[in-house]
Amino acid sequence: MAHRSLDDIALDRRALLRSGALWGGGALLAGSPLSMLLAQSGAGRAMWPSVAAMVEDYTGTRKVANMVATLGWGQRAPEVMARGVLTIGQPEPAGPDSLYRIYSMTKPITGMAAMMLIDDGRLGLDQPIAEILPAYAKMMVQRTPDGSVSDLVLADKPITVRHLLTHTAGLGYGIVQKGAIKTVYEDQGLIPGQVSRIPIPGLGRGVPVKGLANFADRLAKVPLVHQPGSKWSYSVSLDLLGRVIEVAARTPFDRFLETRIFKPCGMDSTWFRVPASEVGRFTTNYGIVNGMPVPIDPARASIYLDEPAFPFGGAGLVSSPRDYDRFLRMLLGYGKIDGQRVMGELAVRVGTSNLLPEGVSTKGTFADGSGFGAGGRVSDGVYGWGGAAGTVAFVGYKANLRASLMTQYMPSEAWPVHSAFPAAVLKDLAAMQAAAKK
Repeated sequence: MAHRSLDDIALDRRALLRSGALWGGGALLAGSPLSMLLAQSGAGRAMWPSVAAMVEDYTGTRKVANMVATLGWGQRAPEVMARGVLTIGQPEPAGPDSLYRIYSMTKPITGMAAMMLIDDGRLGLDQPIAEILPAYAKMMVQRTPDGSVSDLVLADKPITVRHLLTHTAGLGYGIVQKGAIKTVYEDQGLIPGQVSRIPIPGLGRGVPVKGLANFADRLAKVPLVHQPGSKWSYSVSLDLLGRVIEVAARTPFDRFLETRIFKPCGMDSTWFRVPASEVGRFTTNYGIVNGMPVPIDPARASIYLDEPAFPFGGAGLVSSPRDYDRFLRMLLGYGKIDGQRVMGELAVRVGTSNLLPEGVSTKGTFADGSGFGAGGRVSDGVYGWGGAAGTVAFVGYKANLRASLMTQYMPSEAWPVHSAFPAAVLKDLAAMQAAAKK
């Protein structure tokens, strides 16, 4: 397909609904008057016993150094439950302004940045990315996923923006793939994330290539693992989307996030690199060894104090519970926060709906049972995602609720935080709903 200028590929805003899933379906405790009742009474501030118990258990038994949960109704200020210290053995307590490596919770932010450009008419949801990055015009695909990197076939369709948003582009991930393709990713520096300044067995990700443009150029020369649009497979797609965003926006990706999302949302503690002046509120990241936390990225010697190889759109941000709650609050306000419009309402509605290509499901994956929107899981009116170091966040539209939990440990599967926190929220919501009906 011939490369066209941005002016030629402008998308009518109404096409967002034609190409995206319509908002609807079930919802978290749908039909309940709960959020309205609590918004009027203010009773929600002390009604999260299951969440509180989880926070107390994890910190009280030293499974983690700290844990901060934020829960908020609509546009109201959140309730914050914070326990523990930034670093074990040090006195500084964790709180809503502490800094956490949010890893893959970066993905919904990148996804919403792309939705902004779709709303602006600079990108199309089903636009081939080769119109933005010509190197992706003729991609090759492994005949056998994770098999030979020389036994290849031509991609049967182009990679689109939708594919990048939903992990259906066919791209790989060094933390997922096996065999020769994993080695290629590592050798080419296609490492979109960082853990520590020191190599750590099982958690090291290699040395990433310098520069987002170089990352995208090298990635274009590597075979796809799956045919585009054929399968949900966790990947580097949101990192590549960062390059698509900066070319379409004609501004560096990290600057786009700063000017279009962080500043308008009032997120003044979200960066790809922690400023030296802010290290006093930075948490230490721990590896869980035999059930005990062992420091792997000490706050005052963290790799996040260094300039990253490039702004990792899939896993690069550090943020605070207060900042991420403001991002969620903007989404829950359908693009508005504190009376200011940050995103178009339609862009939020489409971005938080199921955007999976027709015929693709998440069955059999760790996103099993859900749809997928702009960088995050979508299920029953709930949109959100988690991070590799124990963070998780979501918005529930029908319950008019936003919720997040932050702690720092790796690997994420060492403790069931990603599932335990939503389960605790649901348990408390169910109890509130039952009480509201009495």
